[in-house]
Parts: sequence; structure tokens; C-alpha cells
Amino acid sequence: MKVTKAQVQENRQRIVETASVLFRERGYDGVGVAELMAAAGFTHGGFYKHFGSKADLMAEAAACSFAQSAEKTANVDIADFVQHYLSRQHRDAPGEGCTMAALCADAARQPESLKETFAIGIENQLATLAHEDAALSESAQREARASRIETLAQVVGAIVLSRACPDSSPLADEILHVCRSRILNQLADINSDVNSHHTIK
Repeated sequence: MKVTKAQVQENRQRIVETASVLFRERGYDGVGVAELMAAAGFTHGGFYKHFGSKADLMAEAAACSFAQSAEKTANVDIADFVQHYLSRQHRDAPGEGCTMAALCADAARQPESLKETFAIGIENQLATLAHEDAALSESAQREARASRIETLAQVVGAIVLSRACPDSSPLADEILHVCRSRILNQLADINSDVNSHHTIK
């Protein structure tokens, strides 16, 4: 039976979404093409009808998961973003969580094409968190961007450190708690400074 173009696209999307979850759970070297295709409900032989290589799928899966993250955090306040990001729920579900925390270390060892996908994804995440910046002056926007980069690096690092500890380790929770508290305090101080500046003016 001939497969329609729509069905081909649907099958491809299912493979990409399955890969997106499995790669975040196990890393790029932790899951092979045959296992990945089986998890998506297809045979190994069908892989190359959709993708030129595993690297091509890795890039497409990363783009997919970055897009999902951006959608989830659209119009979310930065403090709320930090609260959720540094939660035990996020820490314990890498397959459904942030691609940066799950795969940045792996991506650093991959071809430039995948690094480009990550750079675009990180930039888009920064832009998503910048939805309130339009009213700021140019210099204030630069400072706000620097603050977001710092916050993003801190939350990603905290999740990576926490996940490196055993699930039952008190340190895993301590890392999340300390970093969440410190970052939220920093954000509160920044907001206080901004409000004071506007009041003075």
C-alpha cells in the first residue's frame, strides 16, 4: 500500500519526537538507531528513508525539543521559569525537560552542525525570556540580556550538578535549593534596582 506524503511526514515527526526524548534521557551515544526506530514503532531499515545520518536526526531532534521548551516558557516570568527549572520534577524527568541541561555536554563533542542547532536554540530561549524587554532603553536591554545569560548558565549548571548525584542524595536537593534561592534573590535585587531607578527619574 502506497504511503501518502502526509503519512511520511507524520512518521518522520514521530521518529524526531521519540529521538528527542530518548536523547535527553540517555545522551547521543546512549541510544542506537535500531533501538530508536523500534521505540518509534518502525523497523531499522526505514531510518534512511527519512534521514541521511544519525547526526541529521540529532540536529532535528534538538531543534524539536528547543522549540517545545520555548513554547512552554513563552510569556513566563523569569522568576517562575527559575522556580520550575530548579525543581525536583524537572531534575527527575530529563526526557521531558530542557535540552540544554540534558545534552549541552554531549553537544560540545559533536559536529559543528549540531553545535549550530544548539546555538540557535539557546538564542531562541534567551529571546523567549526577553518578552518584557521591548520598553527598555538600548543599554538596559543589553544589561537585561547579560542577566538572562547569567541566569540561564546558573540554572543549567545547577541541574547538571544535581543530576550527577544519586537520586536519593541530600546534595542533589541541596544544590537545587541553594541555587534556586540565590538566583531568585538576585532577580529580586535587580527588579528592585530597576524600580528604584524609574522612581528616581
